[in-house]
Amino acid sequence: MRIVAITACPTGIAHTYMAADKLTETAKKLGITIKVETQGAMGIENRLTEQDVERADIVILAADINVEQSDRFNKHRCLEVSIQDALQHPRRIFSQCQQLLLTHQ
Repeated sequence: MRIVAITACPTGIAHTYMAADKLTETAKKLGITIKVETQGAMGIENRLTEQDVERADIVILAADINVEQSDRFNKHRCLEVSIQDALQHPRRIFSQCQQLLLTHQ
């Protein structure tokens, strides 16, 4: 499974980056390919390319604010979760991604 994700919190400091790290670490443990873009106080970092998005099976939007340039994902399956869910329940998020993919085949 290939996933791209966006993390963004209201202040754009700690939780944005902590959630990105948690999703990345958990994906690695589960054998899932992931690339995470952060939208924080420093602006957009590790920007997802058009090719990254095209190749993805699903997009995770782990955000408690509006995601910048979210129109990039209009044609893709998206799972919207809170930053807290990304921090506390990353395995559940990946399970939800799997279920979303299975129900839309």
